[in-house]
Amino acid sequence: MADVLFYHLTESTLEDALPGLLERSVDRGWRAVVQTGTEERRDALDQHLWTFRDDSFLAHATDREAYSGEQPILLTTGDGNPNEAKIRFLVDGAMPPELGGYERAVFLFDGHDAAQVEAARGHWKTMKDAGHAVTYWQQTSDRRWERKA
Repeated sequence: MADVLFYHLTESTLEDALPGLLERSVDRGWRAVVQTGTEERRDALDQHLWTFRDDSFLAHATDREAYSGEQPILLTTGDGNPNEAKIRFLVDGAMPPELGGYERAVFLFDGHDAAQVEAARGHWKTMKDAGHAVTYWQQTSDRRWERKA
């Protein structure tokens, strides 16, 4: 069973929080998949990960590119795992696939978006009922993560 983490964004945007989480995942030697709810969001994150910091970028590809399965980070709207990722990030209410092949799944949701909060609650129940180890993390005012459940 995968460890499933819910990250409740209250102080920063997805674009602010996701790169750091991806960096930590890659530093662990994990490949990552980021599943978005729309192609537009996937494409916006694609551009953002190349330029999010002046001194760094995250090597990645989208699922529409050749050799995407060879990348350490894959951005997708689908439920496949062509780069054999160990961690899957689900953003913007993306529907999770079967998580059996992952070590970890991370749901990131905007606390200022009622639909995303409601979707996260539903996913929490589904993941818990499926027997996954589930934890809930919320941002503090200084943008750090605090475990709440």
